[in-house]
Amino acid sequence: MTKLIKHIWPLAIALLLIYVFHHAWGVLPPLGKLLSPFHGYFQNTDTGRAGGGSEITLRGVTDEVVVRYDDNAVPHIFAQNDEDLYFAQGYVIARDRLWQMEFYTLVAAGRLTEVVGGAALEYDRFNRRMGMARSAEAIAERLAADTVAKKVLDAYAAGVNAYIAQLDYKDLPVEYKLLNYAPEPWSPYKSILMLMNMRNTLNGGSNDVRLTHVLAKYGPEVVADLFPNYPAMESPIVPEGTVWDFNPMAVPPVPQEVTVSPDSGLLAFSVPAPRPEVGSNNWAVGGSRSATGLPILANDPHLQLTLPSIWYQMQLSSPSVNVYGVALPGTPAIIIGFNKDVAWGVTNVGSDVMDFYRTRFRDSTCREYWHDGQWKPTTMYVETFTVKGGDELQDTLYYTHQGPVVYHKPSTTGYTDRVPVGYAMRWVTNETDGADVLTFHYLNRAKDYSDYRAALAYFTAPAQNFVFSSNDGDIAITSNGKLPLKWEGQGKYLLDGTLAAHDWQGWIPREQNPAVRNPPRGFVSSANQFPADTTYPYYLDWRFAHASRALRINERLEAMTTATADSLRDLQNDNFNVDARRILPRLLRGLATDDSIRRSAEYDALERWDYRNDADAVGATIFESWLDKLCDAVWADEFPGNEQLLYPSLDRTYQLINHEPDAKWFDNVLTADTVETIDAIICGSFRRTVSALRERFGELSADGWAWSSVKNTRIMHLVPNFTSFGRTGIVNGGGSSIVNATSGTHGPSWRMVVQLDSEWPQAYGLYPGGQSGNPGSVYYDNMIGRWAHGELDTLLFLKTVDEQSPRLRRQVVLKPKK
Repeated sequence: MTKLIKHIWPLAIALLLIYVFHHAWGVLPPLGKLLSPFHGYFQNTDTGRAGGGSEITLRGVTDEVVVRYDDNAVPHIFAQNDEDLYFAQGYVIARDRLWQMEFYTLVAAGRLTEVVGGAALEYDRFNRRMGMARSAEAIAERLAADTVAKKVLDAYAAGVNAYIAQLDYKDLPVEYKLLNYAPEPWSPYKSILMLMNMRNTLNGGSNDVRLTHVLAKYGPEVVADLFPNYPAMESPIVPEGTVWDFNPMAVPPVPQEVTVSPDSGLLAFSVPAPRPEVGSNNWAVGGSRSATGLPILANDPHLQLTLPSIWYQMQLSSPSVNVYGVALPGTPAIIIGFNKDVAWGVTNVGSDVMDFYRTRFRDSTCREYWHDGQWKPTTMYVETFTVKGGDELQDTLYYTHQGPVVYHKPSTTGYTDRVPVGYAMRWVTNETDGADVLTFHYLNRAKDYSDYRAALAYFTAPAQNFVFSSNDGDIAITSNGKLPLKWEGQGKYLLDGTLAAHDWQGWIPREQNPAVRNPPRGFVSSANQFPADTTYPYYLDWRFAHASRALRINERLEAMTTATADSLRDLQNDNFNVDARRILPRLLRGLATDDSIRRSAEYDALERWDYRNDADAVGATIFESWLDKLCDAVWADEFPGNEQLLYPSLDRTYQLINHEPDAKWFDNVLTADTVETIDAIICGSFRRTVSALRERFGELSADGWAWSSVKNTRIMHLVPNFTSFGRTGIVNGGGSSIVNATSGTHGPSWRMVVQLDSEWPQAYGLYPGGQSGNPGSVYYDNMIGRWAHGELDTLLFLKTVDEQSPRLRRQVVLKPKK
């Protein structure tokens, strides 16, 4: 018996290991498949696709499509009709970015639980309750009845599915193998989900709760003083003095009650604020300011920097279009780009398009709510969640006419602290009219200003500042999208869901949105600042992005007389700190009142600093680190975080420091026996800043305190745990309030400059990543180094399918399957 056991146990262990390595354990994939050299992880190693050509036979394409790849792995697609063009676009992008595309749709649809297990359940519930998936379904259903939109979306989905149909396990992107799941068929609905995800990114925040608490604590006079509806220093998108050439419609009157009294339970909520780091720059200079006599346009959208990259470069050509730019993986057409005649780009408007309404339910069943003097029925939906492994859970959602009641009762789990409980949410993201995809379909084919304006009419949300230039010599910018018609200040605070006067009262007529064409100054620009000055007849919001980027951009454009593409590239990389110019001289005078500080190396570094947030700037490290502590020193005593109170803006803070040094807000109310002065606040906050920097980085040194080391720009994989697929320690300058808006995790996600020409445009662009979504590819992150140095690639924009260039590397022909 002993001999039998001795001979059998190795076999038993082998069988056990085979079983273990070929079965999933919880969220862990089958390790045998994952580690197989023939099918698993190692099949995703890619040192770069070889040159030459190949043919692929596909069902769904009607004529041959030629795809020519250049030296940066950018595909140039030439099709003989539009359906084949969008089919090929879907197919080609899926080859490089399939996992990324599907991941974004799972997030927006609230389905991550199916992939990563129960840990994502509450996050999925939150996203499902926000309404994005349900709104995407309604949009997809409506667009199915639109001939052009259906053609575009169906062809794109067919192309993605043609690629998915070719895949075996060994061909799957590595993330599918690590997370142990397979791609689903693509659909127009999923393309809409991609756009919904971007809507959420750009307009998914609110200050309403915090400002409601401020109003309740301090009253309307303090709010009017510290939280004004227009800043002291601004350079609006539509230049001051522009005459509005329309007759405005009647604006709703301000009701007697403009908010509700905050519930004590609201102190538990930390609703995400609008994200200032999610912004962008764009501008166009007219021929009067360019060296060529024709417009030059630039755009750099600022988003979270991720791998795979947010954007995907490509050229799309058919008999109806020849366009180059960046696409959003998962959606058809070029989003930001140019053709022979025009160029365009976008920045986020950032107006107030998310409001919360306190809802009065009739009873605990939540089947009726009180509005406008009567009980009205809620709409109820039951959502089903499938947890990885097979379990199903259900969740009940309630909607009023204003939108979803994201959470109708408190809970100790989940994301109930992200929105006020018991409030309905009106959010432009959930608007289901319009056809954003058609805006880009028609912009890709635009030839002049009238085509540009016609294309914008299809766009819904989130409102974007569409900058434009054309070979006709036009430059223009339009704050385009659905903007709610509000009474002055509506939505600045939480609203009363029982009052009809608190509802959105319609929409600003699209043709009356802020816009300007060929202004006398010879340029247009935007950096997420106020779209218009106080003469604009409609209320958009009380707060937009801090004006520092806009001020710097406009002062530099004003000085340009013979601008070139390189002039605009240089401006995109501008590191000058307008905030430091505005406030640091006064801060240094305050520091000089303390001899020990005035003799310190840190003071000396600040005094010698040239106001540039360059990569090696020690002064930038001290100043940027100091700002947060300075604001805390001024405001934290009266506006403590545990009371969910909003700080006044940087603009208002600077005004107080520079022009109202005796303001009561500089006294710390927590120190009863002392009355602090502004200089005491300046010195105390500076000492705390220096102490924190020394504790974290050691004594001051050129290397240890260099701005790039402290800022630590990093570009990480979309799955946070996949840290080896990211890049850290990227050396560059910039900052969130700098034109080169590169912070630790956010920054220019695509830089583009287009110099129009009567014959053929010259264009330049780059983004921080690569064309491939495969971490094993040389084209995964090959552009990061050049991006960090502020370089731009010359973009290869081919005139015809057979044009020759030494930069072309290989060709793929998609042939119809007979």
